[in-house]
Amino acid sequence: MSYTLNLSQDHDGRRLDRTIRSVWKWVTLGEIMKSIRKGEVRVNGVKIRDGGGHVHTGDELCVPWPLKDDGRLAKIPHTSWGKIRLIFQGSNVLIINKPSGMLVQPNEAGGDSVISRVWGVLGSTTPAAVHRLDRNTTGVLAVALHGDSLRALEALFKARQVRKFYLALCVGEVPAEIMIDAPLLKDADNNMVTVSDDGQPAKTLCTCLATDGKFSLVKLELLTGRTHQARVHMAHIKHPILGDRKYGDFHVNRDMKAITRPMLHAYELAFPESADKSLSEIAGKAFRADIPDDMMTFIKTRRLNYEA
Repeated sequence: MSYTLNLSQDHDGRRLDRTIRSVWKWVTLGEIMKSIRKGEVRVNGVKIRDGGGHVHTGDELCVPWPLKDDGRLAKIPHTSWGKIRLIFQGSNVLIINKPSGMLVQPNEAGGDSVISRVWGVLGSTTPAAVHRLDRNTTGVLAVALHGDSLRALEALFKARQVRKFYLALCVGEVPAEIMIDAPLLKDADNNMVTVSDDGQPAKTLCTCLATDGKFSLVKLELLTGRTHQARVHMAHIKHPILGDRKYGDFHVNRDMKAITRPMLHAYELAFPESADKSLSEIAGKAFRADIPDDMMTFIKTRRLNYEA
């Protein structure tokens, strides 16, 4: 059984996968992407195999998830899994300090995640994350509270007008400054990213803040926003992020048993001036998240004096 929905103005210009998530909230992102790859999702009768495409007012969206018999969309109630650490709370946007070990979106119906907690705290399933951080990456995360602010923020991120800065602890003595320009190719089935001429353009500006020769604290500005970009780019220049089990240095990670995750922190988001009324509360402002305890302990232990 399938269900067809005529999209309204609220969906105009949104990504297909995010549109589906906004309506069928109990369907996991993994299920959505699987159905898209299998050709089970259609827009205006055409099979769509890329969830990143955009939809528009009046489009006919057909998905393989039906309505309940009583004609109402099925919903799983969301309970509050716990607190969220707010950096900024406005009427249209939340800026959150994401902890490690937590997904941005739930990977199962009713599962714990940053967004599940926002839904539980606010009593609404309208809020949506504008971008992504890996499960074990900490730091600044922007959440839109309404459709207008979501579309406006998505447009800013797509146009690369939001500046994204990370702090990372890396293996070796990193050069004072280096521009990493290496295209990235994603293998969605294995959730792996590699540097490849067949990949999408990706640029990262890396600045070394402090080093003791064996380890370095660096600031990374992601000039593009590719999956695992910071982790793959640092591994590419032979200075992998400490604690990264997927792309990092196996021998160093094995010896550093106290490090249980990639030492990567989304330190700052800086937003441009904007004429969009829904973004007036964050326009021209930058928001920072305090360095997490595990990274700060390592910085102090290695005496990596720095000025971020």
